[in-house]
Amino acid sequence: MIQNRTYSVGQINTYIKNMFTQDFVLKRIYVKGEVSNCKYHTSGHIYFSLKDDTGSIACVMFAGMRKGLPFRMQNGQQVVVLGSVNVFERDGKYQLYANEIILDGAGLLYEKFEALKQELEEMGMFAPEYKQPIPKYIKRLGVVTAPTGAAVRDIINVAGRRNPYVQIILYPALVQGEGAADSIVRGIRMLDEYGVDTMIVGRGGGSIEDLWAFNEEKVARALFECETPVISAIGHETDVTIADFVADLRAPTPSAAAELAVEDVRLVQERLLQYRMQLGRRMADQVQQQRARLANSRTRLSYLSPQNQIREKRQMLAEKEDRLQELMAEQIRQKRHSLALYIEKLGGLSPLERLNQGYAYVADSEKRKITSVSQMPSGSLVRIFVQDGSVTARVEQSADRNQDDSEGIGTLW
Repeated sequence: MIQNRTYSVGQINTYIKNMFTQDFVLKRIYVKGEVSNCKYHTSGHIYFSLKDDTGSIACVMFAGMRKGLPFRMQNGQQVVVLGSVNVFERDGKYQLYANEIILDGAGLLYEKFEALKQELEEMGMFAPEYKQPIPKYIKRLGVVTAPTGAAVRDIINVAGRRNPYVQIILYPALVQGEGAADSIVRGIRMLDEYGVDTMIVGRGGGSIEDLWAFNEEKVARALFECETPVISAIGHETDVTIADFVADLRAPTPSAAAELAVEDVRLVQERLLQYRMQLGRRMADQVQQQRARLANSRTRLSYLSPQNQIREKRQMLAEKEDRLQELMAEQIRQKRHSLALYIEKLGGLSPLERLNQGYAYVADSEKRKITSVSQMPSGSLVRIFVQDGSVTARVEQSADRNQDDSEGIGTLW
């Protein structure tokens, strides 16, 4: 009897699956809940769970059914899943096989958020070329937020600590509920016309419903048209709104927005002290360099002065004069030596010197030089010059050198 009532695990799972398959309600059922444990598998399937306050159910959407899914599933989304409940025989677990998934409640707001975000992005309202730089040093800070709450206190405390000289102008706006978007728009435009240097628009954290005023198109357009640089500080770091994309700069929290908007005056003072010290050192270096240049210029000027030039020229002239005198003396010595040589030469060629050696100079009566016996015929008068005087003689007889020597000597008286 016991053996006839024993079934295998597979048989039990198959039996239960058939029961699920035959149940008309479970073939097409809508299940509402919060997404958790969401995982996109490499195969393309999506595995997740739906949960509420009373329990949870495992779900799967196969890759072939994902074409109709208009959004990316994330944990925490409220969704409605259309599908069928059946048993996975291998594990003996039942799960919801999803054919269609739609956002519900906050999920619908998320879908609306994505649609508006895509529309405004296509219009160019998120483009970086329209972003204005945040001024580094401001005098007036505009704040659009609720007059009570942690956000405004954090902004005032941080801004006052960083720079107590900055004036904070608060526009007390509604940031949640009916009329919040219009109130935020009025605050942005009023502070923009007032002429603040930087504006912070934001509030504390909350659900997507609480933050929805900052996802309105009218708020996005007011931020885009604002001429004052705007920092968005909406919710916590994980909260993202349309206003964050349109604003010139996004801060993760209101405190961070105050730090981005207000420069720390202590850092400025330290920087100014460093600049003063650097300026002093550079001025001292410049003064020292200019003094060195002045001394160099003074030296050059003294070297190039007319008086110094005259002294140098005088010294140069004196040196050249001494040199000239030396050259002249040398030339005189050389010329004297040459003259002595010429005198000595002339002395050897002088007639008087020849006369001193016993020679005589013979001239006719008209003092013309006689160089041949033919110029002295017999009976002519000649003048004979010797070393210490002259005599007059008459030629009695003359003969040329071809005759006998005894006959070549003329008789004079």
